[in-house]
Amino acid sequence: MTTLASAAPGGTRPGADLRGAPPLRTADGLVHLRAGGVSVVLSTQDGRMPSVLHWGADLGDVTADDLSALRRAAVPGVVNNDVDVPLPVGLLPEMATGWRGRPGVAGQRDGAGWSPSARLVGHDVEPGRDGTGGRAVFRGEDDDAGLAVRVEVELLAAGLVRTRAAVRNLAAGPYVVDAVVPALPVPESATEVLDLAGRWGRERAPQRVPFAVGAHSRENRRGRTGPDAPLVLAAGAEGFGFRSGEVWAVHTAWSGNHVTAAERVAEGQRLLSGGELLLPGEVRLAEGEEYVGPWLYGAHAGDGLDGVAARFHDHLRSRPSHPQRPRPVVMNVWEAVYFDHDLDRLVELARLGAEIGAERFVLDDGWFRHRRDDSAGLGDWYVDEQVWPQGLTPLVDAVHACGMEFGLWFEPEMVNPDSDLARDHPEWVLRTGGRDPLLSRGQQVVDLGNPEAYAYVLERLDSLLTEYDISYVKWDHNRDVLDAGSGPVRAAGVHAQTLAVYALLDELRRRHPDVEVESCSSGGLRVDLGILERTDRVWGSDVIDPLERQQIQRWTTQLLPPELVGSHVGAPRSHTTGRTHDLSFRAGTALFCSFGVEWDVSSASPAEREELGRWVSLYKEVRGLLRTGAVVRADADDPAAALHGVVAADGSQALYALVQLTTPLTSVPGRLRLPGLRPDARYRVTAQAPGDVPRFRGAPVPWLADGVELPGSVLSTAGVRAPALDPEQLLLLRVQEVPTSDGPTLDDEKEIGS
Repeated sequence: MTTLASAAPGGTRPGADLRGAPPLRTADGLVHLRAGGVSVVLSTQDGRMPSVLHWGADLGDVTADDLSALRRAAVPGVVNNDVDVPLPVGLLPEMATGWRGRPGVAGQRDGAGWSPSARLVGHDVEPGRDGTGGRAVFRGEDDDAGLAVRVEVELLAAGLVRTRAAVRNLAAGPYVVDAVVPALPVPESATEVLDLAGRWGRERAPQRVPFAVGAHSRENRRGRTGPDAPLVLAAGAEGFGFRSGEVWAVHTAWSGNHVTAAERVAEGQRLLSGGELLLPGEVRLAEGEEYVGPWLYGAHAGDGLDGVAARFHDHLRSRPSHPQRPRPVVMNVWEAVYFDHDLDRLVELARLGAEIGAERFVLDDGWFRHRRDDSAGLGDWYVDEQVWPQGLTPLVDAVHACGMEFGLWFEPEMVNPDSDLARDHPEWVLRTGGRDPLLSRGQQVVDLGNPEAYAYVLERLDSLLTEYDISYVKWDHNRDVLDAGSGPVRAAGVHAQTLAVYALLDELRRRHPDVEVESCSSGGLRVDLGILERTDRVWGSDVIDPLERQQIQRWTTQLLPPELVGSHVGAPRSHTTGRTHDLSFRAGTALFCSFGVEWDVSSASPAEREELGRWVSLYKEVRGLLRTGAVVRADADDPAAALHGVVAADGSQALYALVQLTTPLTSVPGRLRLPGLRPDARYRVTAQAPGDVPRFRGAPVPWLADGVELPGSVLSTAGVRAPALDPEQLLLLRVQEVPTSDGPTLDDEKEIGS
C-alpha cells in the first residue's frame, strides 16, 4: 500500500482567505485587480496595449507608487543581439514588441496588415459584482492594418482571471482573421507542464513534459472538444501535485476547434495561451464586422492542483445558471435495453427504478423513425409510429406515475445517410466540394450554419419538448466534425457550426427554461466551459467500468465540480471493457459525481436491488455535501492506490474513498493521511455503509471496528493506518466534526447544502 500525502488547507478550501478589493487604477496606466487571494496587475505604457506585470498570489494593499516601482523593477536589462529597448509581452503578443513566439493576432488583407500593432486609444475599469476583483477593457487601433482591437480582462470573485480579445475591420475590403489568441505570462519558476490527453473510453489521461524552449501546443481539429483535449493546461515547479506546489493553469472555453499552449522563447519569457483554432478563411471580416474570440480562463494556486480546481468549482457554483436543487438520481435505460424498445419492459424498469429510489428516467436512443439500430434514422426526429403507436405518452405517464421525471435522448447535430432527412435535403450535410467526409459511426453532420437546416432541427426539438412533459434532454454528439464545408462554396464551417449549436441551445433554453440539458458527446468528448454555459451536466465517459472511471473522474474534476459530471452504476460485467466488478466498487465510484443507474435492474437479484437502494439512499444523504464541498485528492507514492474525497465548505464533515486500483507494491499498507480538514477541529472517522465491507487482504485494521477520534492536524499529517484491500475495491470513510463546548456542529444525518 502506498503512503498518501496531504498538505494543509489553502486556496479556496476550508479556511481559505477569499478577501479582495475594488480595482486600483493609477494615472500612469496601471490597474491592480484583487479577488480570492489573487492579484492581477495590468500595465499600459507608451501608448501600447496591456501587458501583465503580475498574475499570482495577492500582493496586498499596495499603493499606486508601489505599482509604478514594480513596473520599473520588472524591466529587463539589454543583452547582446536583442532589441535595443526591451518591451513587455502583451496580453495579445505582437511581433512589433520583439516577441519571437506566436503572435496574438494573425491575419492579412491581400497580403498586407499581417503584423498588426495596435496603439491604445482608451480603457475602462469597473469593480466586480461583489465589489472585489473587477473588469478592465482596453481598446486599440492600428491605422496601417485598418483594425480595431479590444482586450477584456476580468478577475472573478473565485480568483479566476479570464481574458478574451476581439478584432474589428475598420477599412474597405475584407480582412481574413487567422488567429486571435490571448496569453498569460508565468514566471521562470514554472519549469514543468501538465495537461490531459486520451482517447474514447480513456479520456483525460495526465501527461507531464518539461517547460522547454518552444511550444507545447495542443491543437484540436476535431470540431468538438475531443477525448484528447488538454482540459486544463497547468505549469509549475517540477513535481507539483494535487496538494503541493505553486501552479498556474489555463482553460480555453470553446467547444469547436481550439488551441491551448505553453510557449517559452530563448529570451526567457513563458506564456500560457488559448483560443479558437480557425480553419482557412473561416473568418473574413467585411468593413465594420467584428470577430470575438472565446474566453481564456486562468487559475493560480499556491497549494497545488486542488487549489486550481477549487477556483474553477467556486466560479461555476457562483453562476446564476448553476443547478441549485439536489442532483436527481438518474435511471438511464441505454445499457438495459439498447434499441429494443418495448413499452411493458420499460414500464417495469421504471417501477423497479422508483423502488430503489431513482428520481429521473431517461429513454435513450431508438425512439424515433427508422431507428432499429445505429445505421439509420438520425435526423428523422419524429416518434416512430410502428414502435410507439400511441406516441411516448403511455411511457411518460407511467414514469410520472412512479414519481419520476422523464428525460429523452437526442443527437440533433448528426444525420445518417439512410434517413429521410439526408435523402430529402442532401444540401444540409456538411461536406467539402463534391465529396462527403468519411463516415464515422455511420453518420454525417447536419450543417446548422444553413438557416433552413437550423430551423428544421429547432422546430423538431421544440415540438417534442412542447408535446411531451420532458424535464431532461440528453444531447449527444457522436462523431468528429471533419472535412466540414458549409454554404454554396463549401467554405470551412466549424466556426459557424459551433456558434449555431450555441444559438440552438440558447433558444431551446429560452423556450423551455425548466428543461435541463446534459452534454453527451461520445461520452465525455465535449467538456468545456463554453458548452457548460448552456448545459447542466456532462456525461463523464461512455465507459462506466468503475476502474476506468476512477481516473476519468479524478481528472474531470480538475475543471468541473462533482455535481456537473454524470456517473452511473452499470451491470456487473462492463459493456465496454468486459471487466466484472462488485456492486460496492461500481456504486462507490459513481457516488462522487451526479449519480445514476445504467443497468437492467430486472436482471439483478433481490439482494442486489436492496444493496443498490442503500447506495441510492447514501447518495441522497451526501449529495448536498458533494454539491457544495471542496474536492480533495491525495498525492500517492504508489499508483496502485488512490484517495479522494469531498470536504464540507465549513470543514465540519467529509467523505473519502480509499481506492485500491491494482495489486499494491507492499504487503503491509502505510498510513492514510486525510487532506483538507481543519487542523484546529476534532473529528471522528468511521467506515461509511454500505461502502464499509470491501474484500480485505487479511483482517481489517483494528481502528475500523469502532472508528477513531483525532484532531484534523493529526489526521492530515500523521494519519491512520490504511487497511489492506484487494485490487478493484474501495472503502468509504465518513469524517464528522466532534461537538465541543464552543457550540454544536452539523447533525450527522443532515443533508448539507440541499
